Amino acid sequence: MSLSSHLEELRRKHENLSAQVETALQRPGTDDLEITALKKQKLRLKEEIHRLSSA
Repeated sequence: MSLSSHLEELRRKHENLSAQVETALQRPGTDDLEITALKKQKLRLKEEIHRLSSA
């Protein structure tokens, strides 16, 4: 897998997690721990994208 395709895959996952967070925030009764976990995954992906883009 080339670096550019890997970055694209990471960006797609990041966008997917953003959508999941938005959906979870709109559902009444969603567990805060679930939302926090999704946000942490999203942040890790963002950091990985930044790290690879800067290399």
